[in-house]
Amino acid sequence: MTHDLKCIAILHGAGYAGGELAALLLRHPHVEIAAVTSRSHAGEPLAKAHARLRGTTDLTFTAPEALDPSGVDAVVVCAEHGKGAAAVHALREAGFEGLIVDLSADHRLAQEAYDATYPAPHPHPEQIADAVYGLAEVNRDAIPGATLVANPGCFATAMALALWPLAGRAGTAHITAFTGASGSGARPSPTTHFPTRDGNARAYRPFAHRHQPEVEQVVGDAMQIQFVPVSAPWTRGIWGTAHVALDAPLAPDAVATLYQEAYSGARFVRLSPEGLPELLPVVGTPFCDIGWVSDGDALVVGFALDNLLKGAASQAVQNLNLALGLPETAGLLP
Repeated sequence: MTHDLKCIAILHGAGYAGGELAALLLRHPHVEIAAVTSRSHAGEPLAKAHARLRGTTDLTFTAPEALDPSGVDAVVVCAEHGKGAAAVHALREAGFEGLIVDLSADHRLAQEAYDATYPAPHPHPEQIADAVYGLAEVNRDAIPGATLVANPGCFATAMALALWPLAGRAGTAHITAFTGASGSGARPSPTTHFPTRDGNARAYRPFAHRHQPEVEQVVGDAMQIQFVPVSAPWTRGIWGTAHVALDAPLAPDAVATLYQEAYSGARFVRLSPEGLPELLPVVGTPFCDIGWVSDGDALVVGFALDNLLKGAASQAVQNLNLALGLPETAGLLP
């Protein structure tokens, strides 16, 4: 099967996710990058913000207001949380009717959940109903043909994939998950400063992280989630465990069956029924690794992914592929 090249624009592409996305799309066999925008780097080569791209492309950053979306098949929005909705609105106002994949949190939650999670009102609530939640392993049938896909959060992706096969069978999941410094974005802060973070672990926003409602939307109201996120002393990657209280005991082979049936054919989920996964094997890959240890009514599910790839950029490419009718693994697997 052959595919005409799809033209993709990356909006606000100077951050970590934008750099990963550009690197993936430059290697994509069915895609060409029409533009990458950045207000702070307009007119400069992409390598000015993303040194790894030096020698791989002659593209320069375009000012966001100079982007012409005509002739573009899809736009990936890498704006900060709270600004993604404005970017989507501006594109629609400019007449763009094609696919938008939004990496911000602005279109991931239903209106009621958004209002309960974020203190500021949504700037364009009318857009929420148009968005499809882009967790392909759970919501695959809704993505092809979509015009607005909300790319899931990094923690949310890991936790939702770990818990979704247990929906309706578990009452409570107590989760502790560690994330690398790149999850906080490219802009430095006291908590991401290397001398502060190196050799240190710091819990933050226990029971109040904004990704928890995303997971609750996926697994449903029957499962109660208690989530403690931890800032970890590494650069990239999420690793965590969920201690799950089952409503009824499940034999180890029954647990394995649930996960194998849930992710049969899921190319970017790797199961480890022999035990809990490690972090390093997923860093630099588009996979989420899931494993478990069970003992009757006690179950621990472990998960690991690269927060910049399966937690952001490679998941965006996965969603682009599905929505545009391209092979799901294109640009991601050989």
